[in-house]
Amino acid sequence: MNLAVVRERLDYQSLLLGVVVMVTCALLALAYQLTREPIQQALADDMRQSFSQVLPDHLYDNDLLDHAGQIEAPWGPLTYYQASLAGDVSAVVFPMRASGYAGKIEMLVAIKANGELSGVRVLVHQETPGLGDKIEVARDPWITYFTGKSLHDPLPSGWAVKKDGGEFDQFTGATITPRAIVAEIKRALLFFEAEQPTLLYPVRLPDAVGSVPAQQGVEDHD
Repeated sequence: MNLAVVRERLDYQSLLLGVVVMVTCALLALAYQLTREPIQQALADDMRQSFSQVLPDHLYDNDLLDHAGQIEAPWGPLTYYQASLAGDVSAVVFPMRASGYAGKIEMLVAIKANGELSGVRVLVHQETPGLGDKIEVARDPWITYFTGKSLHDPLPSGWAVKKDGGEFDQFTGATITPRAIVAEIKRALLFFEAEQPTLLYPVRLPDAVGSVPAQQGVEDHD
């Protein structure tokens, strides 16, 4: 086989490979375009469902995803969502992350404009089944007992589990998990109290965050 034939075959193979790569890239781009909107819609619907668990309907008449803002928290950038009723901000919702027994505990905290908790829900966790998983509302009503609480009821000194001298129940055989949840909710309330002027200032629609951002993390703490 002479050199010219070899070169011809190599050129053909390179051209074929190039065509395959271009077709593959085009198909991937098409698939992305076709699935992007449904995925974003599914994420948005999931977030709205989560909001409904911590905010009763009578507290807001807006779409929280259209009223999202960014603020610098002590642990880093944080996305928060404003609930409003008849044009007035009635509550804010934002994610928090506690350090549990088996890993991170992703939470959603809703605080009314008067500083009272509207609701708290655990979204993701890896706590021990039958013990720490009682933080799930589907398994135990424990997490619902925070509704209506504030830094005045109880006072900050009472924001701990009873084993630590506070006012909140722990789980038999699993103190670390509820301790982490109580501490994180207290931190959310303290943050809200310190940042009320920003958190309760109406987010302008042109600056609203239209997509669903990833939940912001919180640094580890004891």
